[in-house]
Amino acid sequence: MLGHGKKAAPVLKNGAGTSESKAIDPLRNLGVQDDDDVKRMMQGSSMVKVRSPRWQKRRTLKLLEDGVTVWCQSHKTSSRAKELQSFSVMDVECVREGCQSETLRPMLGSVPEGRCLTVVFKGARKSLDLLCQSPEEAQQWARGIRTLQERVENMTQKEKLNHWIHAYLSRADQNHDDKMSYEEVQTLLQMINIDLSDQYAHNLFQKCDKSADGRLDHKEIEVFCRELLRRPELDAVFIRYSANGCVLSTVDLRDFFKDQGEDASVTHAQSVILTYELNEWAQKNQFMTPNGFTMYMLSKENRAFNRDHARVYQDMKHPLSHYFISSSHNTYLTKDQLTGDSSTEPYIRALNHGCRCVELDCWDGDKGEPVIYHGHTLTSKVPFVEVLETINEYAFKASPYPVILSLENHCSVEQQAVMARHLRSILGDKLLTKPLSGLDPHKLPSPEDLKGKILVKGKKEGMVEEGGYSSSDLSSSDEEASRSEGKAKTRKPDQKPGVSKLSPELSELVVYTRSVSFKSFDQAAKNPSTEMSSFSESEALRHVKDSGMHFVRHNSHQLSRIYPSGQRLQSSNYNPQEMWNGGCQIVALNFQTPGEQMDLNHGRFLQNGQCGFTLKPPFMCQPDTTFNPENVGGGPGHRPLLLTVKVISAQQLPKPEWDKPSSIVDPQVWVEIHGATIDNDKKKTPHVDNNGFNPRWDCTFNFTVHAPDLALVRFMVEDHDYTSSNDFLGQFTLPFTSLRTGYRHVRLLKLDGSSLSPASIFVHIKVSPCQSSPSKSSAKSPAKSTTKKP
Repeated sequence: MLGHGKKAAPVLKNGAGTSESKAIDPLRNLGVQDDDDVKRMMQGSSMVKVRSPRWQKRRTLKLLEDGVTVWCQSHKTSSRAKELQSFSVMDVECVREGCQSETLRPMLGSVPEGRCLTVVFKGARKSLDLLCQSPEEAQQWARGIRTLQERVENMTQKEKLNHWIHAYLSRADQNHDDKMSYEEVQTLLQMINIDLSDQYAHNLFQKCDKSADGRLDHKEIEVFCRELLRRPELDAVFIRYSANGCVLSTVDLRDFFKDQGEDASVTHAQSVILTYELNEWAQKNQFMTPNGFTMYMLSKENRAFNRDHARVYQDMKHPLSHYFISSSHNTYLTKDQLTGDSSTEPYIRALNHGCRCVELDCWDGDKGEPVIYHGHTLTSKVPFVEVLETINEYAFKASPYPVILSLENHCSVEQQAVMARHLRSILGDKLLTKPLSGLDPHKLPSPEDLKGKILVKGKKEGMVEEGGYSSSDLSSSDEEASRSEGKAKTRKPDQKPGVSKLSPELSELVVYTRSVSFKSFDQAAKNPSTEMSSFSESEALRHVKDSGMHFVRHNSHQLSRIYPSGQRLQSSNYNPQEMWNGGCQIVALNFQTPGEQMDLNHGRFLQNGQCGFTLKPPFMCQPDTTFNPENVGGGPGHRPLLLTVKVISAQQLPKPEWDKPSSIVDPQVWVEIHGATIDNDKKKTPHVDNNGFNPRWDCTFNFTVHAPDLALVRFMVEDHDYTSSNDFLGQFTLPFTSLRTGYRHVRLLKLDGSSLSPASIFVHIKVSPCQSSPSKSSAKSPAKSTTKKP
């Protein structure tokens, strides 16, 4: 975290009372030095931190000079407490103004709502509830945080690098004289995760110290930064394509773009020069210098992820069953399944990340008002009405496509009627209450048809099935409860499945997503596509393994929802890829638990504008398909390709948060394929000792991908450790079909899925037809990796 654990350095002012003369000025790099809201944040504000009506303590919040870190003054001394005394504005999910959180709502009326503010964080960190001294101050902080977030998000990679290095320079300038001594440079190198030999560091310092006074001034610091951020591997690519070794002509650029597998027209080459070349002479004569080329290579335009897939580009007029749908399990929980808090904030995080199916476990509450929590456990309760208000506000901020409310209904008939009333009154016209006019009510409509609509998934009155009972009649919480009691749930002959009675008011709100128990594939094929079943992860995996083709056919017709085993008490996740291989659409995961499984989920839905709906491959949408996820040696979906990935280098890797300040990481990179069973594979580079700043590998890996339309590619960087398990540093996952060939930068993400800017991996990617299917080489033998140039 930038500025972590450090107090802001005093601003050096000129006669006009501004900080414009500062050489080390991250705020100027951000372009916010004149913003009134940011100025107020820099001055600091005395606020009251609120945890409950009884727990309220005064804190001073202040924006540090790096322009992204907010310091929250506290008198606590533990290292964990100090870590939580600051946060980056880029770790903020949203700022809620007024008494909207679970903590502040009960205080509505006793405190002025305009002075209240809630900072909701990404990931598992608890929200920060604040009472400001005035409504104007609350508005300034809310606006200021949003301004800084927007500015950082819109920065070019080059600007991010400059801001990143200047933020560290500001911290390393220990005596705040706006100059850097050799000792301060050594501190800087340690901060930015690079272990240079004393001789190299001293030579670099002397080279930049033109004044020979033992201190680097403004211009000398800029030269030092340029030297430090120099990229020899980019220079090598430039030289390879430059006819004269000095500049790239439009002809040279066209050759480069052709090899990259992209538009190699004169127009595109000229456009890139105009956009990224800063040298006026070169731009006028249609040349690109090494600096301009570096600017382009670091830009969003050159990322590994296909930019065309960052918008909604797929056909959204297929029936719902033809899409994978981003889905959350027990959405209300912030942590584990037994004692974790229930809150509205996980709904905000899920919906903001494109989740289109959220879960509500509904139980009878006090005073006739239903509540949501994990039944038969010690998890806290949140009012049903508050969850609906949150969903109503955030449902369509990230995506215009339909949201499905998966109701686990444990309420009495009376409180079910209350639920129905709240659904209608709060969601209003967004709530789908009857089949769409002009469409067959027994067939599933498309996401396009249902834009802006919220659907209720649940059982429907008057259509209770006769006969058998299976585990899919259970909600996930029922299954978990039965497992925690140490026995399978059984029923007496006269006992009805699920809730004993359904409220007509709630039942009529179920339109296209009617929950039924699964009996057989043959039986389901005779039923309308508006019926859907839920499967536990073990049940679904059994169908994928034993009846893969029939499960895929079933999922071309009806929706299937998969939920985690009740034994996952710590809210761990199963592998979603195995369920997608079977064509399952609603693969519900615990969004509050980061890790490889959520990385795959983020990667799956990264494409198509992150709208939460991804069109399944055509061979999974045909009712008579012969695709079998367990056997793709031929037939539908079998389109073998050879993926060649050269991991060249990495840039600005972070240290694990819990590492000592003096430690330097030893990074290694994993490249993984997640897809059909035959395609699952992973390979790693050797580790590089003591260099998280600019480690170099030049390792090449080959993967045969038989079913590329299902595959995901995951890049993961970790800190190698001989004595304990390796520490996660960053990752990026994307669909194989969204991967761009050529020299590309892979921008890494944190464990919670947020940006790890400016950390990246530099790779070369090649995809070619595969005539044969060579056996896989060992995933754990980097010695087998070739190092030849692509």
